[in-house]
Amino acid sequence: MEKDEKYMREAIKQAKKAYALEEVPIGCVIVYEGKIIGRGYNRRTVDRNTLAHAELLAIRKAGRKLDDWRLDGCTMYVTLEPCQMCAGAIVQARIKRVVVGCMNPKAGCAGSILNLLDVEAFNHQAELTTGVLEEECSAMMTGFFRELRGKQKKMKAAGRVEEHAR
Repeated sequence: MEKDEKYMREAIKQAKKAYALEEVPIGCVIVYEGKIIGRGYNRRTVDRNTLAHAELLAIRKAGRKLDDWRLDGCTMYVTLEPCQMCAGAIVQARIKRVVVGCMNPKAGCAGSILNLLDVEAFNHQAELTTGVLEEECSAMMTGFFRELRGKQKKMKAAGRVEEHAR
């Protein structure tokens, strides 16, 4: 568990980069033979790209590092349970193991809604570990959305004030 916490802290560092950009704070690292070979953080809004999820960016970098699309023997550490797109990419990339910080009951596809990482009909399944530094990962998500709702509320209130000023 100590090793899992070490690498999850690295994923949290990536998530904080997304937070600083006012992106949903999701971070990911991919480890091979004890070394981080891919890092990513959510950039969907900044890049205006549906595909700019932390996991996909980390998979792309890890593939370049290994000079292969197959990431056999790799472990992915991600702060939030992967969505269906990312879970599918994990299976396609042949990632051996996925370690998740907190679960995503609204969109998670590594156990919450369904588990695409363990479909026997697929040619690959990934081992799954959940709840690593869960409180820290969850608190970051909760804090982000609380701040976002506060900003939206202020913007609405400011818009009403402008309307009354006319």
